Amino acid sequence: MGIYLNPGNAEFQSIRNDIYIDKSELIDFINSTIDTPRRLTCVSRPRRFGKSFAARMLCAYYDRSCDSRKLFDDLTISGCASYPRYLNQFHVIYLDLTWFISITEDIRMVVSDLQNRVIRELKKAFPGSIEDEEASLPSALLSVAQETKSRFFIIIDEWDALFREAKHNPDLTEKYLLLLRGLFKGGNTAKMISGAYMTGILPIKKYGTESALTDFQEYTMTAPDMLAPYVGFTECEVRMICDKNQMDFSEMKRWYDGYSFPGYPSVYSPNSVTSAIYRKNFRNYWTKTETYESLKNYISMNMDGLADAVIAMLGGRSIPIDILSFQNDLVSFRNRDDVLTLLIHLGYLAYDEREKTVYIPNLEVSDSFRLAVQDAGWQEIGTALRESDDLLNATIRGECDTVADSLERIHESASSILQYNNEASLSCAVTLAYYTAKRDYMIIREFPTGKGFADLAFIPRRHTDKPPMIIELKYNQSADSAIRQIKENRYDGQMKEYMNDLLLVGINYDKNSKSKKHTCVIEKA
Repeated sequence: MGIYLNPGNAEFQSIRNDIYIDKSELIDFINSTIDTPRRLTCVSRPRRFGKSFAARMLCAYYDRSCDSRKLFDDLTISGCASYPRYLNQFHVIYLDLTWFISITEDIRMVVSDLQNRVIRELKKAFPGSIEDEEASLPSALLSVAQETKSRFFIIIDEWDALFREAKHNPDLTEKYLLLLRGLFKGGNTAKMISGAYMTGILPIKKYGTESALTDFQEYTMTAPDMLAPYVGFTECEVRMICDKNQMDFSEMKRWYDGYSFPGYPSVYSPNSVTSAIYRKNFRNYWTKTETYESLKNYISMNMDGLADAVIAMLGGRSIPIDILSFQNDLVSFRNRDDVLTLLIHLGYLAYDEREKTVYIPNLEVSDSFRLAVQDAGWQEIGTALRESDDLLNATIRGECDTVADSLERIHESASSILQYNNEASLSCAVTLAYYTAKRDYMIIREFPTGKGFADLAFIPRRHTDKPPMIIELKYNQSADSAIRQIKENRYDGQMKEYMNDLLLVGINYDKNSKSKKHTCVIEKA
């Protein structure tokens, strides 16, 4: 048992000792690729989505230096036909690129240092199979395979870390590409490798004139395909965790749900869920990571249309997006959609494959966007978000003029972004103005009612004593007509349990008048 060659199952054992969700059926899928043209698998997903957990699970399963049966016999994989066939049957090489970068004094030496360390372990495990002067890992593996008839399963965690950390060092990244080509491209790959599993953050990019990874089957945040159930926690899994740990599922859903894939409409960030369980507290855990700094940097770019898109998403809308132009790197941005696509792969946005739209998935990520917008220097929007509490309290107190004045001020301060063209854009702006109400309300746009739909329904969450509200918006009409429509359509019928406290709020923006004023009427049902 070594550090890089056959590292054993201790890492997965520690994972099993903690909060654990059974994702072992992934093994059955990887087993189906062994010794086939599909033997090379690359999975890209954001940090905090369990990439390393899956890699360590596969290491424990395939590593022939240990007996992992007790770790897997009670998991779903044990019921699959392929389970006994490959259990602890391969020599595993496990490489964590972030680890190598952290322990190498000079990053320019990472590629040679990595190869030297692994070759030293290969020489100890297979004496006489490798020439003393051998410095190429692919050549060393091929020599071992020919001498001993052994083949390897290679796991590379954070394979793209070097491209992220040394993106301005083309000589180094070219050396790394040569290593990858030696391992995974050409006729010798099948002679020495039975399978490979790589994890990264970004999809595979074509580096230079020829990609080293064209033979990899790729699964990403925009196209997870059959690996979708292993990207994060599903709703059933999160409900089970909450029941077991006496945590409020509805709050867990509000904070961390929102990612979706075909067949899996509710997917949660594993790290956020487990952090909430550990700490017995629902909060934003994203701003404690380096990816939050990245979010601020990309928001600050403010490419054409980016500000409009972010504000619309903060207001609860989904935005059409073209993900095909993205170059799969951190520097080649040509338009707004490229930045938004990157944020999908970083986990800050969710992608609806059917609708081809992008949106902010949940309260935790929305809160990160709020902080990033403020830190990025979007002062006008930052002011609107900070005044949100005052606006909500004024609405609850029935202070119509204060509400109208507040909306007027928010609109004026951010008129370059919050331009009202119709009731839909007015709805987005009003949702943004009431941004912090998300803490106490479930805000539903186009809320179904007795005879139609309410523009906005504010339904109180269980922990709050704030009253429910129905907000009807009008454009170039009157706030009174908005209230009248609420009453005529019996919007209150869907909120009978709240009838003693229900507030009816009518808001109008009159663009045609000289004053172009907001007006507001608030009544108790």
